[in-house]
Amino acid sequence: MRRLLSVPLMALLLVGLAVTPARAETARQIDWHPCDAVSGAECGDLVLPVDWSRPRGETFVLPVARRIATDREHRIGSLVFGPGGPGDSGVQRIIDHNRFSTELFARFDVVSFDPRGVGACDTSAVGARPPVIMESPAAFAQMKGYNARLRDACRDVPVYRHADTASAARDLDALRAALGDRQLTFHGSSYGSLLAQRYAELFPGRVRAIVAESVVDHDLDTRGFVRTQAANGQQIFDRWVTWCDTTVSCALHGQDVRAVWHSLPAGFDRDVRAFRAFYQGDFAGLATTVAALARGETVPPPALPPMATQVFCADWSLPVRSWAAYDGLLREARRIAPDLLPVAAVLGIASCLGAPVPVRNPQHPVSVHGLDRPMLLINARYDPASAYAWATRVAGQLGAEGVLVTYAGVQHGTYSRPCVGALVDRYLVDLAVPARGTSCPE
Repeated sequence: MRRLLSVPLMALLLVGLAVTPARAETARQIDWHPCDAVSGAECGDLVLPVDWSRPRGETFVLPVARRIATDREHRIGSLVFGPGGPGDSGVQRIIDHNRFSTELFARFDVVSFDPRGVGACDTSAVGARPPVIMESPAAFAQMKGYNARLRDACRDVPVYRHADTASAARDLDALRAALGDRQLTFHGSSYGSLLAQRYAELFPGRVRAIVAESVVDHDLDTRGFVRTQAANGQQIFDRWVTWCDTTVSCALHGQDVRAVWHSLPAGFDRDVRAFRAFYQGDFAGLATTVAALARGETVPPPALPPMATQVFCADWSLPVRSWAAYDGLLREARRIAPDLLPVAAVLGIASCLGAPVPVRNPQHPVSVHGLDRPMLLINARYDPASAYAWATRVAGQLGAEGVLVTYAGVQHGTYSRPCVGALVDRYLVDLAVPARGTSCPE
């Protein structure tokens, strides 16, 4: 559980209330120390307000980690990484030293953090989550009850009630000030791309350069959320089938791939296997797994990516008020994507059943004005978690304030691809904005 300083409980106010520049610029201190005996990373704590509309009220601790630039003579400043999920640990990313190129680690102090609301409370006593695919009104009620118990378990943790990304954007600005940077250089991946957008909306004049990787479109209602994810997943599945049909090394080559797929027991575990394989761009691995399952072999299902529901459900209003409405959404998803369900959408909707409304950071088209240079969006053409349609919609919302670079292949997260990584490095180091319409080959 996150540490909280003992201060009187303050009344709740909407986090969307304006924060004055003077308050946002107040530099807080981070006392750095080695994270461990071997990694070479430094860790620290940043004490921040739970509620930014009451900056002198209750506080929480934001865990932070960094690696000092190896080329001190040519150091540019800090590069802050915004982790995904929501639920990933940015601190662990820095300790593991596995995110950016040697050049970026040379020119920047690379910094990350565990966003507010991630690991904020202990839910181990709540029990196992019910099946995400709800086949009856009883199952729907069971999931709502489970979600209510989760909320009850966290009710006394103040930051849990302020876990939205708008609040996290203000945390990010406080981190920028504590690092001593006049402007922010930021790379947000997956759910971190939503933090990138929100920061640019709130503090455009404090941005040096922002990269949004695997872009989240925060302008979708419940039906749009499901439809876009369903169409995206089916498109990637079709591409996998074509790959198997035309690639001799595919373990299902020469077979009716769809028939083999549908011979497996239907259910969430089957669809998660495809989702996770597409997440890694691993067509061959999925084919090998499906072939083994079709032979009757046991292959443990992969885990879903982490998701901090207290963060997600503070950013997304996805109301589904009855099992009949939920069943209608699933039927529509199956019409759009007959081969697999949209895993991320189904999980998100199930996780937020019964969540309080209105949410603290509701959906809206991103609106950014006054950046020194366009935000750089990077997205795979076939991304199972962040649909390419999302990236193009956000690029359209940004207009002149954003430029989209497309990776033509299949993967969630594309910085690791050499062409994309080189363009990102030039943007972050030299502030070189790629031409509009730039695409990197698969």
